[in-house]
Amino acid sequence: MTEEHQGGSRGWSAARKGIWSRLRFTSLRLRLVVVFGLVALTAAVSASGIAYWLNRESVLTRTQDAVLRDFEQEMQNRAGALPEHPTQDELQRTAGQMANTGQGFTVLLVAENPDGRTVYGSSGGLNGFSLQDVPASLREAVTERQKVTATNKYPHRLYWQRTVESDVPYLVAGTRVIGGGPTGYMLKSLEPEAKDLNSLAWSLGIATGLALIGSALLAHAAATTVLKPVQRLGVAARRLGEGKLDTRLRVSGTDELADLSRTFNKAAEALEKRVADMAARDEASRRFVADMSHELRTPLTAITAVTEVLEEELEFEGGGIDPMIEPAVRLVVSETRRLNDLVENLMEVTRFDAGTARLVLDDVDIADQITACIDARAWLDAVELDAERGIHARIDPRRLDVILANLIGNALKHGGSPVRVAVREETAAGPEGAADEGVVVIEVRDHGPGIPEEVLPHVFDRFYKASASRPRSEGSGLGLSIALENAHIHGGEITAANSPAGGAVFTLRLPRDVSAQNPSEQAGDTKDEGAEGDA
Repeated sequence: MTEEHQGGSRGWSAARKGIWSRLRFTSLRLRLVVVFGLVALTAAVSASGIAYWLNRESVLTRTQDAVLRDFEQEMQNRAGALPEHPTQDELQRTAGQMANTGQGFTVLLVAENPDGRTVYGSSGGLNGFSLQDVPASLREAVTERQKVTATNKYPHRLYWQRTVESDVPYLVAGTRVIGGGPTGYMLKSLEPEAKDLNSLAWSLGIATGLALIGSALLAHAAATTVLKPVQRLGVAARRLGEGKLDTRLRVSGTDELADLSRTFNKAAEALEKRVADMAARDEASRRFVADMSHELRTPLTAITAVTEVLEEELEFEGGGIDPMIEPAVRLVVSETRRLNDLVENLMEVTRFDAGTARLVLDDVDIADQITACIDARAWLDAVELDAERGIHARIDPRRLDVILANLIGNALKHGGSPVRVAVREETAAGPEGAADEGVVVIEVRDHGPGIPEEVLPHVFDRFYKASASRPRSEGSGLGLSIALENAHIHGGEITAANSPAGGAVFTLRLPRDVSAQNPSEQAGDTKDEGAEGDA
């Protein structure tokens, strides 16, 4: 795949992630749109439902009342004029006349002829409206004789019922002629009214959909108006977190968001001033340590020369050192060496803090480098080496020696012999799209009591000592800190832990090719002046 294709794929992936981040439900914009939409949907559906229900009842009631009123009037006027026992022809003619009122209903009349037989007259002909089309419950209610009371003056009343046949709604009604006569039934199709109500429902549904879309657009516009200052605040906060302390927000308006922007600007201004003050103090502190270290090197050189002479006198048999002052001379020699190491360590720490420490890389055999470190410090009898020759890495040999000297020396001082140094190779995943990279792992393990749990988080802190009652203990408390800084400048890491079998274990991980990990840290073949470690 070409670089252009890779760049295009990464651009599309970034754009897709950006879109998804704006649309995910945790987004405040999406939540505002959803809430607005739900409120609008609830309001629109409620209003549409109420409007539909009111219109439905109004349309059906108006049509139903008009039809029933005309049917009841026709029953009294026309059916009431029939003899008590009419013929079928009379029923048929009367039913047709009743159906011609303009309401469009069909009439069925039922009576007994002079021969005592039940006859029927339907305005719809022989195949039209029949008694089977009338619900049984309605027929029973119509034919049942009611008790005449003060509130119920007639034994028969008008009854009606809505039915659905083949998805078409109908109104069915029935009653008997007051004072005796035929029984009449009416069938009225409510299909026109149903179509009108369906059209109304569709209109209300469309209005609801438009209201929902409008509310979503309104919510989006409102969210954009409200969240735009919040987004600018988020961008400014990220820039501030990245160290761009001069970031400020443009303030406009007098609302709460404007107040928030003003508060952010004041906080950023105060933070910038505080960081500038701290940076100035830190720079002054580093300059003081560096100047002090440089100033101390000149008298220390002279003192070191004198102490070397005194040390030679101490080692010479029959020397001129008075036995009474010999302990004091040995103390001076020891403390002078310790002070010289402290000054060198302080200068090395100053380089790390100032960012001037650089790597001088070379291809080295790790086993040979460890052997040289142990041999130079006469630790061969106290250290066991488990390392195969042939494990090469491109690193800074001097800085690796400082790391090893501090780790092994710390294990010998505070742990227990023998100290075991093991070397192995591991494979670590490289950057995205790159091949796996090799890592060199060096473990330094002692056989002492281990590191107390409360001390483990602080073993790499500067000037930290496990026992506060030993301020004059060996070392300056900078050795492990310098070792860790040297590992970091290589792109590596050092961890401390206790072995389940006893003793402390320090694990150093370094990339095999430091120049590929930190190309900006490589200084070519330039030399870097620096001090040895604490050990």
